[in-house]
Amino acid sequence: MRTTMTNEKSNMKIVVIGGTGLIGSKVVSKLSERGYDAIAASPNSGVNTLTGEGLAEVLAGASVVVDVSNSPSFEDGPVMDFFKTSTGNLLTNEAAAGVGHHVVLSIVGCESLPDSGYMRAKVAQEKLIRESSIPYSIIRATQFFEFVNRIADSATESNTVRLPPVRFQPMAAEDVASTVARVAMESPLNGIVEVAGPEQFRFDELIRLGLSGRNDPREVIADPHARYFGTELSEYSLVPINDALLGEIRFEDWLSQPARQTPTAVATASNSGGWPTRYRRWY
Repeated sequence: MRTTMTNEKSNMKIVVIGGTGLIGSKVVSKLSERGYDAIAASPNSGVNTLTGEGLAEVLAGASVVVDVSNSPSFEDGPVMDFFKTSTGNLLTNEAAAGVGHHVVLSIVGCESLPDSGYMRAKVAQEKLIRESSIPYSIIRATQFFEFVNRIADSATESNTVRLPPVRFQPMAAEDVASTVARVAMESPLNGIVEVAGPEQFRFDELIRLGLSGRNDPREVIADPHARYFGTELSEYSLVPINDALLGEIRFEDWLSQPARQTPTAVATASNSGGWPTRYRRWY
C-alpha cells in the first residue's frame, strides 16, 4: 500500500510559480520530500507568466499549480498589470493543460485596504481566480519575519522609523511554506484560508524588537498616521479577524537563530487530512 501511494505522489506533478524565491523554494523542497514531482518555475527556468513564455510546456501533465510569485514593482499601475496579466495567463494555460487545482498566496487584510495599490492588485488577482473554471485555494498570510529589515528601511527617515501602533501578527516563512505545501497536497478549498503567526504584537513593537536583536540603533516611533503599503492602517488591518491557522515558530526563537534567511525578493499543520470547517472563509 505504501509503495502504491508513493508511486502516485511521484507521478503527481505540482508546478510552483516563483519556485526559486523565499517561499517558493521552501514549498518545492517540502513537496519533493513528500514524494511529489515538484517543479520550480521562474524566468530563470524559461517560464515567464507575463509573456506566457514556457507556460504551456511546464504545465503539461501538471495536476496542481502553486503561485507564490510577486510583482517586481509595487507602483500602482505596474503591480496591477503584473497580477492581472500573470494570473490571466496562468489560468488560461492551466485550463488548456487540464490542471485541477490552482493555489495562490495572498495577504491577510487585502480587501480592507483599498487605498493601497498593491492590495487592490491582490484583490483583483483573487477575483480572477474565483471567477475562473479551475478549482482553487487562496491562502492569505500575514507578513513574514524575514521582512523586518525591509519594513524598517521603508519607514526610515534619518535615524527614525515611524510605524503605526496597530495589531501585527507576522509569521516565519517556514510556516507559510508548510501551509502552502499542505494545501497543494489536498483537495481544493474553493475558498480562502488565513494563516498567521502564533503571537500578536504592536507593529512598532515588533520592528523595535527586530532591530534591537540586530543591534540596529534606529529609534522606532509609534505614529498612528504612518503609512504602510501606501495607506493608513486601522487597528485590525493586518491581522485575521476570524479563525486562522497559526504557525509554530515564535519571533523570539526565529530571531535567535544563527542563520536567518533574508529575502532578496519576494503554519505548520498536522498530518490528519482535511481542513477544519472553522478555518475556511468563503467569498
